[in-house]
Amino acid sequence: MTSKFAKVTLTAVVLASAFGGLLWYSLQGDAAYYKHVDEVMASPEQWKGKALQLHGFVVKGTWEQKPNTLQYQFKVENKGSVVHASYTGVLPDTFKDEAEVVLKGRLLENGNFQVDPNGVMAKCPSKYEEAPNYDAKTGTSN
Repeated sequence: MTSKFAKVTLTAVVLASAFGGLLWYSLQGDAAYYKHVDEVMASPEQWKGKALQLHGFVVKGTWEQKPNTLQYQFKVENKGSVVHASYTGVLPDTFKDEAEVVLKGRLLENGNFQVDPNGVMAKCPSKYEEAPNYDAKTGTSN
């Protein structure tokens, strides 16, 4: 009975350790802080080089594409704080001036934000906001 108990206990410990190690390893690669531009730019030194998901709004008239490339430069702001961002890839259709965006990437030593490939998520709130004067009981607008 003691031998069987020891085998079962050892197997459980090995499986729990393997599962815990696999979980820790898989979460390390995708872990990123979710911060607003004003939070990061208040103390940029502590965020340099760290994986971030940066939330803000595209500053009107600042985004431009380098000719014949998929390289973009633009500014993102929130509550008066601004960060310069660069991205290489295809932008979402909803990316435009003053669009709400979440950028996945890293803050560089020079203070610019380098967006990862496929790291631009642009929100389009007009599609999801409730219509003005909408009556939820009747399902009609007044």
